[in-house]
Amino acid sequence: MSITLSILLAIRVLCIGNSFSWDAVEQELVPLCAAKGVEVEVHNLYYGGCSLQQHAEFMAKDTAAYSHRVCTNAQPRLIKDTITLKQALRDGQYDYISLQQASHDSGIRSSYEPWLTMLIDTVRAYQPQAQLCWMQTWAYSHDAKHPAYPRYHSSQQEMWDSIQSCTRYVQQIANKEILLVPCGEAIHLARQTKLGDTLCRDGYHLNYEYGRYTASCVWYEILTGKNVRHNRYKNAEMTCSQKRLTQKAAHEAVRKYKNALF
Repeated sequence: MSITLSILLAIRVLCIGNSFSWDAVEQELVPLCAAKGVEVEVHNLYYGGCSLQQHAEFMAKDTAAYSHRVCTNAQPRLIKDTITLKQALRDGQYDYISLQQASHDSGIRSSYEPWLTMLIDTVRAYQPQAQLCWMQTWAYSHDAKHPAYPRYHSSQQEMWDSIQSCTRYVQQIANKEILLVPCGEAIHLARQTKLGDTLCRDGYHLNYEYGRYTASCVWYEILTGKNVRHNRYKNAEMTCSQKRLTQKAAHEAVRKYKNALF
């Protein structure tokens, strides 16, 4: 009699990001997945405030600019040696690879090209089997003091409208072959609940209690295909009401774009 052993392979994710991917994947995503027995291996290439143009320039010069943060079920967060983008892309196969714009440029269409196309082409060349993703960022809090906020007339609604417009622009650039991770949509929906405009800790980065949790709930549904409202995990600082409201916002955001290569 032969016995077949099934090996549980981790979902491997690479985020070509900045502090907004730090918010979205480094604190809450692994515990959410672990609560449902899902193995994940998240690689976040962190460079604070990094725009698409800066990512493309680092790539062209093969600059070891990134703090390489790895989160797994066994090791919640490990900061490795600095790394180049191409080194990360050569580091085995990934299931999902995400790109994003720096928050301050997220609603400025002229900041996207030609750098997004350069990055997409490079990712596809190194990792043709990976699902390319676009992590949608969120608008700032209404009273944010970020120096770039006046570009949007210090209006949360104007910034959010601009982000949505640029999200559609990414669709055109990527020829509808990129999967939306609608973190911005989830934050927008959560702000419409009794939570109000409280999800950021400094006007733009997500708070540690339930802001980061909201973004990670979006990633959880994208990676697993599971309804996050059936996930019992919450961090110790959250209330049950905050858990319910943020999970619902994340679920509704993902459902809006479900199964769509936007």
